Amino acid sequence: MANKQEQQQLNEIQKKNLEAAMRLAQLSIENSQRIMELQVGTAKSLFEEGVANAKALSTVKDPAEAMNLRTSYAQSTTEKMLSCAREIAEITAKTQAEVGKMVSEQLTGGGADMFESIQKMFKGMPIGDNNALGTIQGAMDTARAAYEQMTKASAEAFQAFTKMGAKK
Repeated sequence: MANKQEQQQLNEIQKKNLEAAMRLAQLSIENSQRIMELQVGTAKSLFEEGVANAKALSTVKDPAEAMNLRTSYAQSTTEKMLSCAREIAEITAKTQAEVGKMVSEQLTGGGADMFESIQKMFKGMPIGDNNALGTIQGAMDTARAAYEQMTKASAEAFQAFTKMGAKK
């Protein structure tokens, strides 16, 4: 009886892990699609603006006016490219936060489920070593803390990178 119950618990944990993996894959696909659409839209806009600029330059007789058109075009191109880069950085930051939240939930919820299953397994054994349970819980807590520290450091590094990019 206990074996069947343990198997059901493991199946439930696997189901939760599969659902989390599917959510992660869906999030990745959606954000990749947003970034591609943004890049295509920016490229199309830059192309159209380049064609319009070339037409305008072909009719200009005054060198000063031609220089003003080139400067204006270069400035507009730079602004559009920086705007695109900022939007991609925002999408990436949001994605990173969502993935971090999902992984944290998985570590917390999945770790608790796994610990509960291990506890039940130990209770069914004749030895029932509480030190072993404490060691397992300690290892899970250490892994969770390490992940949270890594996520925090990654987020700080990403923020520093995007601030440096915004200054340029």
